[in-house]
Amino acid sequence: MKAAVVTFPGSNCDRDLAVAFESAGFEVARVWHKDSALPEGVDVVGIPGGFSFGDYLRCGAIAAQSPIGAAVRAHAAKGRYVLGICNGFQVLTEMGLLPGVLMRNAALKFVCRTVPLKVATTASAFTSTYGAGQEIRVPIAHHDGNYTIDAEGLRRLMAEDRIAFTYAANPNGSMADIAGVLSENRRVLGMMPHPERAIDPALGGSDGRGLFAALMGGMALA
Repeated sequence: MKAAVVTFPGSNCDRDLAVAFESAGFEVARVWHKDSALPEGVDVVGIPGGFSFGDYLRCGAIAAQSPIGAAVRAHAAKGRYVLGICNGFQVLTEMGLLPGVLMRNAALKFVCRTVPLKVATTASAFTSTYGAGQEIRVPIAHHDGNYTIDAEGLRRLMAEDRIAFTYAANPNGSMADIAGVLSENRRVLGMMPHPERAIDPALGGSDGRGLFAALMGGMALA
């Protein structure tokens, strides 16, 4: 299986994400935001965390208009996998691949710590190795992670079982404690916490490894 990790000016988790994919057995290609096409044979695109283009305008808004954006949208439109983490989640909402927006944290402060998450659904290629309701610990590092969506959108997410992760202790004011959501076809995941920073016990924990292992296994069976 092959993963492509996109780098924008201001990305700072692209190498971490590449290492996480590699640790799960993926072949990884690195892609620059000015590229107009993804490499041949890519199965999953990873949009990493960081501060793309300095978070000017809105977080992720400029990155969503980068030349590579059209290729990412086309990849998703073909039913292929996309994973956006932190700033990557913001980029995916700006691209229209996921509903809702990421607003300024309720306390108006940057938060950076490891938090407990609950696995809200196991019915996705990203979460199938976890148990329903399982609590995992994953780092966060964001200033604009307050997930916000209108009432009808929230009702749909809940009715369609598209909330992937929730915060066990809400750090940013997100509606319904949402930490990650899935697309309608369940092949695009955006999440604010950083599973790629939780793949090695020597670095504080390995609860994030399950996501990358699940993705590798789920894609192999697809």
